[in-house]
Amino acid sequence: MRRRAETRKPLNNLVITKFNTAIAVASLLTCSTLASAEGNAEDGAAIGYSCLGCHGIEGYRNAYPSYRVPKLGGQKTGYLGDALRGYRDGTRPHPTMTAQASSLTDQQIEDVAAYLASLADEVVTTDGSTVQSPEIATTCVACHGQDGIGLSPAWPTLAGQHEDYLVHVLEQYREGKRTDVVMGGFMSQLSDADIAVLARYYASLDGLETTVKE
Repeated sequence: MRRRAETRKPLNNLVITKFNTAIAVASLLTCSTLASAEGNAEDGAAIGYSCLGCHGIEGYRNAYPSYRVPKLGGQKTGYLGDALRGYRDGTRPHPTMTAQASSLTDQQIEDVAAYLASLADEVVTTDGSTVQSPEIATTCVACHGQDGIGLSPAWPTLAGQHEDYLVHVLEQYREGKRTDVVMGGFMSQLSDADIAVLARYYASLDGLETTVKE
């Protein structure tokens, strides 16, 4: 696979305007989604507990490509539901996750999301980390917060996430393998070096944790 050039395109005013418009649209969609369904954590535990077979093991790795599976402890309920729908509906490519999510109804997805979100890390419900963010993260804070903790229930917390997983995901958005109205436009402007800086920064913050199986 041929690599992109390492020179970053400047984020001009037109790109920034489109980015802000996309955020506004995503916010409206988020409000609509959150208003339409509410999960039951107790019902979700019966299905969601199996998720800990991978996500509940510290350092557990996806086989190919190789990266540590994402931490779920402290993640947002709305985002977890959106992620599961993405795997089920094909906007996120991953054979195992697609197989897991393909049989779930909308209500079951909300229940599983509620269960996983209940296994929270207290750091993400307080004030996170106070660290100077790199310049390239300036646009990210509009959704993911100054401390990497998502500002909306449907926007993921990045603080504390595995660095190699973040690199993998950001590359997927840039290459169009994972689709999102906001992330696709933003990531198209970034180089490999930019992605490395962002992943390293957010992974260094206090936040998400692996929910270890009891």
